[in-house]
Amino acid sequence: MPDSRNLLTVKRKYVFGAVLLLFISVICVAFCITDNDEFAIARREVLLRRIGHELLLQSGDSTSRVLPVKKTGKNEYRISFEKEFTFKPGSLVSTTRRLLAKDVLSADYVVNVLNSGTSGVVYGYAISKSKKDDIITCIGRKQPKASYLINIKFKPKGVITEKSAYVLGSLPFLAFVGFIFLRYVEPLRVLPDRKNADMLSFGGVLFDANNKKLMINGVTIELTGTESRLLLIFALSPNQIIERGRLQKEIWEDEGVIVGRSLDMFISKLRKKLEPDPTIKIAVIRGKGYKLEINA
Repeated sequence: MPDSRNLLTVKRKYVFGAVLLLFISVICVAFCITDNDEFAIARREVLLRRIGHELLLQSGDSTSRVLPVKKTGKNEYRISFEKEFTFKPGSLVSTTRRLLAKDVLSADYVVNVLNSGTSGVVYGYAISKSKKDDIITCIGRKQPKASYLINIKFKPKGVITEKSAYVLGSLPFLAFVGFIFLRYVEPLRVLPDRKNADMLSFGGVLFDANNKKLMINGVTIELTGTESRLLLIFALSPNQIIERGRLQKEIWEDEGVIVGRSLDMFISKLRKKLEPDPTIKIAVIRGKGYKLEINA
């Protein structure tokens, strides 16, 4: 039947539209996350340069340069300096902790200070989001003047967790948007406009939904508007159970009043008008609803 195919097409279009809307929303969230990460990483590099700057000032050097910060790995950076300097481990720990607390992408990192002349690690420590897991030693021993490099490696989980929080936080909103979208297109999915309905035939009946008429064995039978709407629902789903609640909702909800006995009355009227064709019957399915049974 043409209307059945049209109804299926309408359903597919709206389901596809809902899926597409959710997909576009997820893509937008992903791009926002990427943009935020790029900004945060650029900000991190500025913080690393600031660490180098403050170390030089603490050593009494206010003129030599902090060289460009290099990214030596996926989550690893190196701060290098133009000239030799000395530092106090305690000051280095407090400076990095204070400045990197402003880095939104990480809370856990490891710092290693290398002597560029010997390529050896002269001092190192680890900072954790949970202070009880910090690893800090020898903070009272001042390091001699030398050419130092500072390597800082951030825990990758910090970035992953931040992204996950954004994505997971957006899922309830996306689900809400999808629900609202499907809720408002529901009437279009279940009941097409009768003005666009074609002639329907089932058993020996020809049903003109536009003009509210039945033609059975050459006899034309007039239908009321409610009878026509009710029969259209049955005709589009022959031999399928239609729930009583669905019929009440689709036929009477727009009028603001749903009366249980009204449905029984109109079902009874439809049965009488379909009696001339013995191959058709509106059957009661106890506890579920009704079914338009068509016996070939």
